[in-house]
This record gives sequence, C-alpha cells and structure tokens, in this order.
Amino acid sequence: MSEAKSLLTPVSPGGTIGILGGGQLGRMLAMAAARLGLKVHIYSDVPDAHAFQVCDAHTVAPFEDVAALAKFAGACDALTYEFENVPAAAASVLAKIKPTNPNAKSLAITQDRFDEKSFVASLGLKTAKFAALDSRASARQAWQQIGGGRTIMKTRRFGYDGKGQTIAPSAMEAEDSFDLLGKKPAILEEIIGFDFEVSVVAVRGADGSFASYDPAENEHQYGILRRSVVPARLSAKQIDEAKAIAKRIADALGYVGVLSVELFVAKDGSLLVNEIAPRVHNSGHWTIDACLCSQFENHIRAVAGWPIGSTARHSDAVMENIIGNEAADWKAFAAKGGALHLYGKNEIRDGRKMGHVTYLKRLGRTD
Repeated sequence: MSEAKSLLTPVSPGGTIGILGGGQLGRMLAMAAARLGLKVHIYSDVPDAHAFQVCDAHTVAPFEDVAALAKFAGACDALTYEFENVPAAAASVLAKIKPTNPNAKSLAITQDRFDEKSFVASLGLKTAKFAALDSRASARQAWQQIGGGRTIMKTRRFGYDGKGQTIAPSAMEAEDSFDLLGKKPAILEEIIGFDFEVSVVAVRGADGSFASYDPAENEHQYGILRRSVVPARLSAKQIDEAKAIAKRIADALGYVGVLSVELFVAKDGSLLVNEIAPRVHNSGHWTIDACLCSQFENHIRAVAGWPIGSTARHSDAVMENIIGNEAADWKAFAAKGGALHLYGKNEIRDGRKMGHVTYLKRLGRTD
C-alpha cells in the first residue's frame, strides 16, 4: 500500500490548493488563498455550492467517486478540507496522490465523539465524564457509570450545530434518548456546571511551528453559535493554559493547518475540553478583520508549506452570525458600520448561517 504523500517544497504563488467542500468555510479559504497569489480548486457534491463563486476551478461529484477524486487531486499541488466529515475512503484516495492536510489521524479521531474524548483524556487533559453506548441497555449502564444526574446524549458521528443530541436526566430517559437518536452508536456526557464557553483557534505549520489566536468567548442560541467576543473573560494564566491545550492536541496529532478547541470554563476556573474541530472555525471568523493574518490565510499558509503568519490582533472584536431570515435585512447590517460578510447562499432557511458581521474596537483607542 502506498504511503501518504508529503509536501517536499512549498506551493509557490500560481500553484493550486484543492479544497474538499464548497460551503462558506471553503469560500473564505479560497478568498484567503487568492490574497497570496494561489489558485483554488473546489470539490463538492453540491452543484451550486457557494464557494464556486470565488474559486478558479471546481468539480461536482460524489465524495465516493474515486475517479473524480483522483482527477481533482491530480490538478492540485496540495489538498485540504473545509469540514471534518470527509468519507475515510475519499481521504485515503487523496492522501496517496497529493499532500493532504489535516492528516488521516486527525480526521479519524475527530469524526467520532467517543474517540475524540478518549484521545483528549489520553493526553491528560480534562473533559466532562463520558461513556460510549450502542443499545438501550448500555445507555442505562452509561448513565449509571457517569454517576447519575443530568447528562447529554450525542450521536458519535455527524452531529453539528446542536443536531444529533438530546438531554437525558435519568436512566429511563437515557434509554429513550437512544431510540430518539435513531438507535445509533452514541456517547453520553455529564452536563457540568460552567461559567461560559471559549474556543481557541490555533495553527500548526508543516515544520511543527505553532501559534494561537486569543481565545474567544462564545454565546450559543438553539445550539448554533450566536456571537464570539474577544477578549474573553479569562485571566492571563487561563489564556496561556488554553493555548497550551491547543498545542498539546495539535502536536499529538502531528497536525498541519488550523484547528479549534472548544473549552468549558468551570466554576473553579479550570478548563475542560469539549470538542476539537480539525478545520477553520466559526468562532475564528473575527480574525479576518481583527488580525493581520486571519485563520483562513494561516490555514492556507500551513497546508501550502509556507511560514505561518502572525496571530496577534490589532482590535477587540465582536463577531455575530447572521442566521436564517436575518439575512433578508442585509441593508440594516450594511448600515451598522461593522465588517459585513455574506456567503452568497441562494436560499434562506431557518437555522442556516447566511453570513456574519464583525464589530471592532482598535486597541489603545478610547473614543
């Protein structure tokens, strides 16, 4: 079996980065690549993917189409993803043709919530108590193993924005939750009391270099990120710890690119890892306008073998998502004075992220 390809020399300006996925993250990655003089080829199974509007080339085909994947990879110099749930077979095909990051290990671990939590715990990092289950009986056992009390059940795979999860405050409700989630393998987690949630977006280069953006404090509504605020209500010690957690995870994965680590800030001030996202992240969108080098540019730099850019911010920031029908009032957002980003989606749906707006306050300014 052939090994995964490695990037031997950086991708020069004029080269092509291939991106699997044509959503807003792929769109913003393509725009960041253009700033560096790099071309982008988007692969998506959605015929009218909105990232197609800003790329140099695109391929429409299923992620299971091995011939289409191979042709796509052959037209690129390096490959990456805009989302983590890329089929394992597709990732395997691509990695054998062109350098592909994040690596297969990172995708495999983060595609499964139990594997992810187990990996984090193996590094000596704190998490909420958790247990795996695959039947009604094991759901009851998992609830008892955690120690009773309020728990949340999540499908092990393919959950996002609050989907694929439900509260289970008793053993009986844990059994019923297993049925409600489609009788699929799941994970049960303790619901802990925490003050607030933060995320730290970091980047690791192909040479092992590492840098982290300041943690953002996140507010959710109906399971969807509503806003991210920087700086977060963290002490200097907590900020250093959050960045150290991200570095430990990235180094252990041999990671190349941008990743995000979501953290709970417990009542006693300790930090618990909630989730890892092996990609650019919604809570890092503020970096486009508040930093010289955004998370998107740094991801492209890393997968192209370039030096990673500065993660320092020049402004405090509040990033707010534009969700569903809010996008119809785009003129009002445009008039507010923030940095407006609309994703070019041709259909407004409830709960759909249509764009975001970032409001800045320059550091050192008092007006």
